[in-house]
Amino acid sequence: MHIREIEEKDNKVIEQVIKHSLESFHLNIPGTAYFDPQLSSLAQFYKQQSNAKYWVAVNEQGEVVGGVGIAPFGQKTEVCELQKLYIKPEAQGMGLSKQLMGVALDFAREHYIYCYLETSKRLQAANSLYTKSGFRPLERALDGSEYNAMDAWYMKELL
Repeated sequence: MHIREIEEKDNKVIEQVIKHSLESFHLNIPGTAYFDPQLSSLAQFYKQQSNAKYWVAVNEQGEVVGGVGIAPFGQKTEVCELQKLYIKPEAQGMGLSKQLMGVALDFAREHYIYCYLETSKRLQAANSLYTKSGFRPLERALDGSEYNAMDAWYMKELL
């Protein structure tokens, strides 16, 4: 397994990984990443933003099995957002989410002071990973949040 920056050829596959994951938790609803207009063109979307990147995990057969992104959060120059961390079911349970998040947070430390994320309480494994990785839960979403269907919010200081 190796992790690299997303390329245009990865767009369709990672879109399907994200959509299938959200569908499996009945989160294919408005107010989630499922309906992001940029979901079919993540490579281009992240390249056109400053201090933003998206990485994919690729297995030994060359298949994209997951991904994660970092992008600025709203107008707050000191806060980034950990975005779209999804793994195919067959690649789960091998520490890949932790590896992807590590790459993303290393990049974030170069550009930001805080990392914010939004998720659903339904995603128990994800919530556990975030708390074990030093994210602290917040009472509510940060002002400027676009995902009104999410019900769990976290922040991590990147020192």
